[in-house]
Amino acid sequence: LTRMAEGGLFDHVGGGFCRYSVDRYWQIPHFEKMLYDNGPLLALYAHAALATGETLFADTANATADWMLADMQADNGGFFATRDADSEGHEGLYYLWRPEQARELLGEDFEVFAQRFGLDDNANFEGQWHLTVRRSIDEIAKACGREVADVVASIERSKQVLRVEREKRIAPARDEKQLTSWNALAIRGLAIAGRALERPDLIDAASRAADFLQSTLLRDGRLLASFKDGEARFPAYLDDHAFLLDALLELLQARWNSEQLGFAVQLADLMLDHFEDSNSGGFFFTADDHETLIHRPKPLADEAVPSGNGIAAFALQRLGFLLGETRYLDAAERTLRACWRAMQEYPHGHVSLLTALEEYLEHPEVVIIRGDEDELARWQGAADRLYAPRRLVFGIGRAEQDLPGALADRKPASGETIAYRCIGTHCEMPVTTWEALAVQLRSTAAAN
Repeated sequence: LTRMAEGGLFDHVGGGFCRYSVDRYWQIPHFEKMLYDNGPLLALYAHAALATGETLFADTANATADWMLADMQADNGGFFATRDADSEGHEGLYYLWRPEQARELLGEDFEVFAQRFGLDDNANFEGQWHLTVRRSIDEIAKACGREVADVVASIERSKQVLRVEREKRIAPARDEKQLTSWNALAIRGLAIAGRALERPDLIDAASRAADFLQSTLLRDGRLLASFKDGEARFPAYLDDHAFLLDALLELLQARWNSEQLGFAVQLADLMLDHFEDSNSGGFFFTADDHETLIHRPKPLADEAVPSGNGIAAFALQRLGFLLGETRYLDAAERTLRACWRAMQEYPHGHVSLLTALEEYLEHPEVVIIRGDEDELARWQGAADRLYAPRRLVFGIGRAEQDLPGALADRKPASGETIAYRCIGTHCEMPVTTWEALAVQLRSTAAAN
């Protein structure tokens, strides 16, 4: 993660990650930026920041999120698909610099910036400089006889100056399709980062995107896959349903919305009704009423995006435990059994399925907190600051009624905040103080 954040894959001026590296040193990327890379990487860096406390990971997540909101989110709330690699007929031209140009723009800050990003070294891409970290902040501070904080401030000033200058250039073209599955990956990343980095604006953006998908790409009770030029098109695939279900479960932890829970349940039911292989288990990529193909695939392996079957099993399990709904738990188990041989023979190609298998064997922890808004935010915020990837924490306001399934039994308490904690289907007595809940949460962390 450090090498990716400091190397040429990352856009050090504007934020966000390019698609892949073309050299073994991770200096020069293929300059295309994909939504389906940046959504998951945002989640990964936010989790890493929470787990380690490393500033680099938090800064990388923040910059990636800022780029997604500034450059990739449409007025309707959904996210565009890609930024091309080329501009003015040349790959990477938009991102490249020359030392003399940077010196003129940065003035006294140039020397620090040049040391940090290699502008005082040889050109690394077709006679120009693509920014990659070459020296640590501590090394530069020591060499310049300056405080670390001064060096950091200088670099941030320089990035802002170059960002403003770069915006005057002709930008690479943007593919303005809005794809349901890729939007789901962005929603998930923003929801996770919003909690981990304590940024409500990211949760706002994720919620707007989810509302866009529900209002625009859900037609006559069925999900569609793509929106472009004012038109929603194409029957949705397994990935659209599974990724969006997973994203909504993360978003509901960031900010409860009963309508979005209903959307999640609708997606789960659509998967079971139209995509599940009722004979052998697992899910087909296309619905049962999709146009007839020579072969109806059932993809198991992770590729450029996670496996639809892996995310389906993972998300259905989590929804099943949240609602106490055995239909979802049983479908997830059938999927894992159907995919067992693939996981055994080629485990590193099926990490999404293995993650679902882990939660099948070691059930996730589900915490439901009911109460008034202020106390709810305090309790949930304290829980969110603990890195616990197999813990789900939902803060549900006192006024919410008619909740489905097992949530109907998680009632608010008169005049106080109450928390219900379950491991899978095993639930403990509810607690009404944060201290008591903290003891329960620490016991889980110690067990893991």
